[in-house]
Amino acid sequence: MQYSDQILTLAKQAEEALAPHFARIDRIAFENTARVMDLFREFRVSDTMFGSTSGYGYDDRGRDTLDAIWARVMGAEAAFVRQQIVSGTQALTIGLFGLLRPGDLMLSIAGKPYDTLEEVIGITGEPGNGSLRDFGVDYAQIELTEAGQFDYPAIEQAIRENISRLKVVFIQRSKGYLNRRTLTVDEIGEAARFAKALAPDAFVVVDNCYGEFTEEKEPCAVGADMVIGSLIKNPGGGMAETGGYIAGTQRAVELASYRLTSVGCGAEVGATMGQNKLMYKGLFYAPHTVAQALKSAHLVAYLFEALGCRVEPAWDEARSDIIQTVITGSEEGLCAFCRGIQAGSPVDSFVAPEPWAMPGYTDRVIMAAGAFTQGSSIEMSADGPLRPPYTAYFQGGLTYESAKIGILAAADRMLSAKE
Repeated sequence: MQYSDQILTLAKQAEEALAPHFARIDRIAFENTARVMDLFREFRVSDTMFGSTSGYGYDDRGRDTLDAIWARVMGAEAAFVRQQIVSGTQALTIGLFGLLRPGDLMLSIAGKPYDTLEEVIGITGEPGNGSLRDFGVDYAQIELTEAGQFDYPAIEQAIRENISRLKVVFIQRSKGYLNRRTLTVDEIGEAARFAKALAPDAFVVVDNCYGEFTEEKEPCAVGADMVIGSLIKNPGGGMAETGGYIAGTQRAVELASYRLTSVGCGAEVGATMGQNKLMYKGLFYAPHTVAQALKSAHLVAYLFEALGCRVEPAWDEARSDIIQTVITGSEEGLCAFCRGIQAGSPVDSFVAPEPWAMPGYTDRVIMAAGAFTQGSSIEMSADGPLRPPYTAYFQGGLTYESAKIGILAAADRMLSAKE
């Protein structure tokens, strides 16, 4: 691919300026890799755990060992990892329906959750579709402050007013499709401890999607009762073909497992059908792969800020998820960005993304996803809803080098769209 001299010069400047930030990312990746490998040794991971089971999947040693390793990686008491979970949204649905009962309240303290959860909760969608609201679960939310911090006075008031029915305090770690900052693990821990001090019987649940391995610890290690995510995002390392996970306290995970299968069976069943090896391998790769995605996000921030776009986080800010936003300011700019990313992708580089009414979203969405695994967010992708201020959400990159190619292509397309 050919790039303009302006873009190549900016890329060179970016990498020189980003060197200390890349070094920090490499240090975190090393620490997380060492933690994963220590657990692989402790649990004596062997080739015999990669075999396939069918039917009920009773006594699947590979599956059960992976669950135990996953719990420790997440700083949790228990966990289950399953290829039967088709997306992060389904994993979140399993967790929420596992914990909540008629008459309970779910309180989101980081503003509106990700778009695809709106129908699950019952914020949008037709009555009778089977949302939490249909089952008598109430929902309330508290916005973050203008500075992107938890609004502790408002949280305390909401908890005290609803203490008898508050069951889930919900925190979305990543920004999702919102123009807000991502929350750090320490911030989540502080909020979890605050909420539990006021409502010790409530579960603090964290949507951990896009955040895994960006820091040295995960939310369960600082007080969350449950964390939930997708294997085709960070923790699958670009190797898992599908799947999701739930980790947390023994009781919270047990209740979620009953929703996954059935009451009484829980996580003791579930055939792995040959997927164990990819999930183990994905976890092994995940810290390094996430580091590649973080470096790619820094490069996007530097280049597009230099080209006059508003970006978040800034190019020199530390990250707590892999998402980089670029506010393009127009429908044409957003589409140009996504088409550039697609053109620089290893798969389907010859197609041009078009906006469409994607299931689960209220606005048309344009999505560039030239990935080996369909919908894999840890592979380089870019998408965004067609609504002002026309924000592109960039994430992923299995390797920094391949992501750089797509990023340069997107920068060239954006320059052409402005001219």
